[in-house]
Amino acid sequence: MPQTSRTAASGIDPDRSAVSFKTRLANWLPRLVLAPSFLAILIGVYVFIAWTIWISFSSSSMLPRYDFIGLDQYVRLWNTPRWHTAVINLFLFTFLFLAITIALGLLMAILLDQNVRAEGALRTIYLYPMALSFIVTGTAWKWVLNPDLGIEKVVQSWGWENFAFDWITRPDFAIYCVVIAAVWQSTGFAMAIFLAGLRGIDNSIIKAAQIEGASLPRIYMSIIVPLLRPAFLSVIVLLSYISIKSFDLVLALTNTGPGGSTEVPSTFMFAYTFQRNQMGVGAASAIMMLMTVAAIIIPYLYSELREDANGH
Repeated sequence: MPQTSRTAASGIDPDRSAVSFKTRLANWLPRLVLAPSFLAILIGVYVFIAWTIWISFSSSSMLPRYDFIGLDQYVRLWNTPRWHTAVINLFLFTFLFLAITIALGLLMAILLDQNVRAEGALRTIYLYPMALSFIVTGTAWKWVLNPDLGIEKVVQSWGWENFAFDWITRPDFAIYCVVIAAVWQSTGFAMAIFLAGLRGIDNSIIKAAQIEGASLPRIYMSIIVPLLRPAFLSVIVLLSYISIKSFDLVLALTNTGPGGSTEVPSTFMFAYTFQRNQMGVGAASAIMMLMTVAAIIIPYLYSELREDANGH
């Protein structure tokens, strides 16, 4: 009996079988490709988060222990004056960093949106600092702010001998030096997001408002800026995340000095975990940072998901 007859007699359609195999392969291929990355993230992120949570409830010191002592490590953490300094610095740094970066980024985006000449070159110049690591930024600004090498020395050499800009050596002003360096690096990033949002707004809205007699500043304040709400949310979330993990910038610029005045939660966690051999307290501080990030991310995700649901 011919092969086709035997296949037909058995009730198997070879073309349909081949199509079914290709369909199953097409459905499973993306999953197989993403499986290693998913596994790496599962182990490298979520498993270690769970491990850190367990360590924060244990009596771990130099080495991890797997007993359970309840909230003792969190009580020790919040009874540590250095942690209070870190939390205060984080809120002060985050507020100033967000406010100044958003204001400057929005202003730069509006100016570039006026079809200025050499826009491409200006955009590249503004974005260049974002290509640098925080280590490089911190080291560079450490030189710039050094009274013996940087701005103070240069201005005094011009004849203003009484000029002083020694914030980096003063415990009550050093945290503002961290703000200056962070704003310098991240303003171009905020500008790029705002500029993309501005370019997505229909020009007919502006033209209609101009026909009604509205001035350009009034148009931006009353119409354009409210339409940039998604851009504002993205900038706030991303900059807040940057501020919380500003470990390398602080370490390179001030090394938490002078006198621990620029301590932030990330440097506190590193110091207590790897230098002071108090792993339990360090893990507790890491979980507090994780909760802070979650408090920022979850409302943002909820807002985005709700908008998607309403849009559909």
